[in-house]
Amino acid sequence: MAWNEPGGNRNDNDPWGTGGGRRGNDQGPPDLDEALKKGLDKLNRMLGGKGGSGNKGTSGSGNNKGGFGAIIALAAILVAGYVVFQSFYTVDEQERAVVLRFGEYNRTENPGLRFKVPLIDSVTKVLVTNVRTARSSGQMLTQDENLVTVDLQVQYRVGDAKAYVLNVRDSNQALAFATDSALRHEVGSSSLDDVLTEGRAELAVRVEQRLQSFLKEYGTGLEIVRVNVESTQPPAAVQDAFREVQRAREDEQRLKEEAETYRNKIVPEARGQAQRLIEEANAYKAEVIERARGETARFNQLLSVYEKSPVVTRERMYIQALEQVLSNSSKIFVDTESSGNMMYLPLDRLMQGRLPAASSGSSGSGSQQIDVQTLTDQVLQELRARQDVNTRRSR
Repeated sequence: MAWNEPGGNRNDNDPWGTGGGRRGNDQGPPDLDEALKKGLDKLNRMLGGKGGSGNKGTSGSGNNKGGFGAIIALAAILVAGYVVFQSFYTVDEQERAVVLRFGEYNRTENPGLRFKVPLIDSVTKVLVTNVRTARSSGQMLTQDENLVTVDLQVQYRVGDAKAYVLNVRDSNQALAFATDSALRHEVGSSSLDDVLTEGRAELAVRVEQRLQSFLKEYGTGLEIVRVNVESTQPPAAVQDAFREVQRAREDEQRLKEEAETYRNKIVPEARGQAQRLIEEANAYKAEVIERARGETARFNQLLSVYEKSPVVTRERMYIQALEQVLSNSSKIFVDTESSGNMMYLPLDRLMQGRLPAASSGSSGSGSQQIDVQTLTDQVLQELRARQDVNTRRSR
């Protein structure tokens, strides 16, 4: 029989154990308070407590104690789960974990799944691989007491996670102070021309070195990757004058480069010409020396011949000299000692008179040539004849 059938004992068949809580024809849902107490009672019995089946005098106090124990047990389970969940943590590849135990440094954990003691250890994760950027800009004095505005960019990362977490309260502020100090120190040690022109790259290197030394002394745990000097400008009031100076320097550099180009073109040509002149001089020197040696050898040979037959040799030398002279002249004037007249020999006409006869009696290229030796012999004969006539007259 169902517990709610008519005529039955609904109090005995009530599965909720509500006793006389429901009377009459009430077919509604069971009482939630009673169901909650029943569930807590069963949980209490499962955990080793006493159930709610006692005498009526102690049933109320027993139910209260069982419900309180169940709540404590549930809370203990929840706390245990939370503790287990909080005991493990994960460190990424880009991170390092700094573990403090009771507020004191304990260790630095590498990437992976790690364990900590709950409520005792505290973990701070730090990104150590990503490169961060900080900027600095300001107006400062140079060594030659000129104002200049410098814009600087600093790229850095965390090199020591322990020092980054424990040594400095605000690493970014410490980096800003150190950057400003290093920049002003280096700019104050440089001239304005160096800061504005070719010394900018060197300025960035010096600032990077000094800034890294400052951060190391402060113990910030930061590591400088690169320092870039983005711009260096004079004050706005004098920028036009500085631009004029810059243009003048550019013109100076351009003229220097043009002069260097002209020098590179002219100097090799001049060296080539000098070398050519030297070679020609050496060749002329060798020619003159060899010609002198040849003349000397010829003179020595002629001397030996002259010593054997001086008359014939002298006559031959005389004829050769006349032949050499007459071959380069078309007119000859002969001055005789006896008569006060000067004799004129028109060799050009004599050559023209012999030219037709020579051309008719010969052929080829030799037909247009005149035998100078024959002409010289004729002139010599005529001179000798005239000399004999003069000699007879003088006697």
